[in-house]
Amino acid sequence: MTGTPAAQAAGALTAHRPMLLGLAYRLLGSLHDAEDVLQEAYLRWLDVDRESVAEPRRYLSRVVTRLAVDRLRARQAARETYVGPWLPEPVPTGAAEPFGPLDSAELRDSVSVALLHLLERLTPPERAVYVLHTAFALPYAEIGEILDRSAADCRQLYHRAVARIADGRPRFTAGPAEQRRLLDAFLAAARDGDLARLTELVASDAVSWNDGGGAVRAARNPVRGADRIARFFAGVYGRPRSIEAAPTELNGGPALVLRWPDGTRYTLAIAAADGRITDLYLVGNPAKLSRLPG
Repeated sequence: MTGTPAAQAAGALTAHRPMLLGLAYRLLGSLHDAEDVLQEAYLRWLDVDRESVAEPRRYLSRVVTRLAVDRLRARQAARETYVGPWLPEPVPTGAAEPFGPLDSAELRDSVSVALLHLLERLTPPERAVYVLHTAFALPYAEIGEILDRSAADCRQLYHRAVARIADGRPRFTAGPAEQRRLLDAFLAAARDGDLARLTELVASDAVSWNDGGGAVRAARNPVRGADRIARFFAGVYGRPRSIEAAPTELNGGPALVLRWPDGTRYTLAIAAADGRITDLYLVGNPAKLSRLPG
């Protein structure tokens, strides 16, 4: 093997970077935090006796998972100070995913805003087991090695995680084409101030989650119910016709980037089932939108 030890270590990490970044992002819901975790993993990888590591990918996966779990614990302890609902950082996908191809419905679902939002209700160990088993198909015995737990314990954590996610919302059944149709129809009705059409497009128990992080205007509590959501969006989007709406793909699914005349931006994504929108995810926190084009 040629090159300096640092170059050799960087080469090994680079070879597995898309997988590791995808793992860290699914665990944390933040690409910024995921990249910080990879940087810390690299520093630890520099210090290890790499000749003794038979499987670098497996070793690095363990390091990244443990670092992400520690960061999750710290973030949950600090979450009480966050202003309003917390949503995952929207990540542009499509032509060049930052963490590898999303070439199946299962992989797209594993980075969707809807699922990442639901994962926030899990404990850090539950989230780690769920992500490793669902998105990366690792057996419970291998997950147990990563988390220093028994395979039986990991199996129990996984089933507990599945139950807690199912309690959050029914499974989202709409595919990308149906989501795009509903999203475009919803925006058109909001711009027209068409309350009847908006109410028709939204499930009666739908929820709008709005993440401004205290930096931009956003509802500080979830907006619940079709009627309240219709009035909220018609009131906000029905007046300023100069709002630009650009269709894009975020987290493997259809989304909109909304730009106000003053340059303020928001992203809007949805989840849907049975022909109606069940959840809306509006992110305006500028710290989470810095990676968007433009």
